[in-house]
Amino acid sequence: MHRFRDIEQVLDEMSKKECLFDEGTYAVLLKRFSAAHKVDEAIGFLYRRREFGLEVDLASFRELLMWLCRRKHVEEAEALFYSKKFEFGVEDDITTMNIILNGWCVLGSVREAKRFWKDILASNCRPDRFTYATFIHALTKKGKLGSALKLFRAMWDKGPRPDVVTCNCIIDALCFKKRVPEALEVLWLMEEKGCAPNYSTYNSIIKHMCKIRRMEKVNEIMKQMESKGGSCRPTALTYTYLLKSLKKPEEVPEIMQIMQRNGCEMNGDLYNLVLKLYVGWDHDEGVKSTWCEMERHGVGPDNRSYTIMIHGLYDRGRYADALRYYEEMFSKDMLMEARTEILVNAIKDKRDS
Repeated sequence: MHRFRDIEQVLDEMSKKECLFDEGTYAVLLKRFSAAHKVDEAIGFLYRRREFGLEVDLASFRELLMWLCRRKHVEEAEALFYSKKFEFGVEDDITTMNIILNGWCVLGSVREAKRFWKDILASNCRPDRFTYATFIHALTKKGKLGSALKLFRAMWDKGPRPDVVTCNCIIDALCFKKRVPEALEVLWLMEEKGCAPNYSTYNSIIKHMCKIRRMEKVNEIMKQMESKGGSCRPTALTYTYLLKSLKKPEEVPEIMQIMQRNGCEMNGDLYNLVLKLYVGWDHDEGVKSTWCEMERHGVGPDNRSYTIMIHGLYDRGRYADALRYYEEMFSKDMLMEARTEILVNAIKDKRDS
């Protein structure tokens, strides 16, 4: 329950005592008032800091802009920036301008982000790595890969050089557009320029290679990840993509062996994925062994496991088995999705008709 009227009374009491109102209090007020769309009140707290013995400085101004942008009041934050930029000496401060640019990008307004990007270029400050990364990420999310690539190439040519996060963003966007050869070129460029890839770099490529069944290339990339080790070591997500690409139950043990060799332990999500694969293949032996392993390692079965079994068995026409898992799930007081209850009711209607 919002009780903003009581805030003044609390603040009045705090002002009478020293050291009660600090930077943490200021942040909480900005967060709550901006979230409640009380923008003017949030802005007012910037200057009310003096009442509590705190300075009205650049850091407090930036924090105000940040919270306004986080709560989607980017237009108001930008207006405040321009109206106060000389007061706080940020007319050519890229760190402060990045807050506004990021606000527009997170809001999904590429048009406004592009406009503000031009304002940055027209100012006397130079875009830094965060500026480029923020704008490139926003452009790729909106499918404007051509514009993102122009900026990406400009970073290599003129600086600042892109880091692994920006490179990963471009690689993922290229793969999404099925431009995998170009994504591989970016990977090679990274290695040539000394920008070390990480597991996320390789995962993006593996994800899309698995989708188009280029398994020979997937195996090649996996070997690279294993040989590099460290931050390039395959993760649980890597094996998720590999498992999803499988077509036969006989292929699962091979992936499990690779995981074991690389020291990647099975978790609940991976077990549930394997379970879903086996039930989809109608492979009872695989289902049973996976179920037993989950119990043995203490990672399930959970409500997701039961949901997979109920829906999977229903799709295979095995209604009695689906009901058996439902009854076991019900007996354990597990939370059940609405779609599962609808499906179970449909099975019962068929059984009773």
